[in-house]
Amino acid sequence: MPAQIGFFGLGIMGTAMAGNLVKAGWPVTVYNRTPEKAAALVAAGARLASTPLSLAEETDILIAMVTGPEALDALLWGEQGAAAAFSPGKTFINMSTVPPRYTLALAEELAPLGVTFIDAPVSGTKKPAEEGTLVILAGGDQDRIAALAPLFQVLGQKMVYCGPVGQGSMMKMAINLLLGVMMTGLAESLNFAQKNGLAPEALFAVIGAGALNCGLFQMKKEMLRSGAFPPSFPLKHMTKDLKFIIDTAFDSGAPVPTAHAVLQLFRAGVGFRLGDADFAAVYQVLEHMNSRE
Repeated sequence: MPAQIGFFGLGIMGTAMAGNLVKAGWPVTVYNRTPEKAAALVAAGARLASTPLSLAEETDILIAMVTGPEALDALLWGEQGAAAAFSPGKTFINMSTVPPRYTLALAEELAPLGVTFIDAPVSGTKKPAEEGTLVILAGGDQDRIAALAPLFQVLGQKMVYCGPVGQGSMMKMAINLLLGVMMTGLAESLNFAQKNGLAPEALFAVIGAGALNCGLFQMKKEMLRSGAFPPSFPLKHMTKDLKFIIDTAFDSGAPVPTAHAVLQLFRAGVGFRLGDADFAAVYQVLEHMNSRE
């Protein structure tokens, strides 16, 4: 009999990921603070748990995809928290983006319960989550991660083993640092070009014709052309992740001067009420900063 899967968190990413598991025939039970968000998944065959605790009691493998440490703490240790049902034989996979420091502390808290803890954030946004083409950044016991391959293959096109618990989160920090810098670089280049009389289409044609071309730039160019930024990865979440990156860099002593500059732009975006827009809306922050002379 397939393992019973519990899934916490039905935001942009979690809804798509849980939906793929249901479509693939896994027995899935979901929990979300707002139960209404589970309606489509329940209609597709998922069960709905009333509390994190009941979800953990009813399932073997639990997956969390929530906004960060505070949400995860509430699910695990809050009222009717899931951790009360953790025991040997159960597996808890955190796919949320959290700092490595938090992941290591969580591993220590969970160890006495006997639950297997896997640190497995993902690289990818809404469309890859819907298509099951995420890249899974796994940290933890290598044999147990290998045994979870059939599950991960539903959620992603590739799983990269990053090392022991904590290294999945560390890889996520490294990848999102590059993501934030690249997106800001494209936005800054476009704003600079337009401010100096170049047509956006000409810039995109040059980018697409050579070594600078990449999937991220292709995905975001329509948003930048249209000025509409429906959230695939909300700007407020990139802002949060950049703060995690800078905190992690402080702990390790790694210099991240570009991350500091990029964080200020994304924080300004939250101040301009762009937090719920896609993170490509950092372009609009630069537009706000343009000289009007």
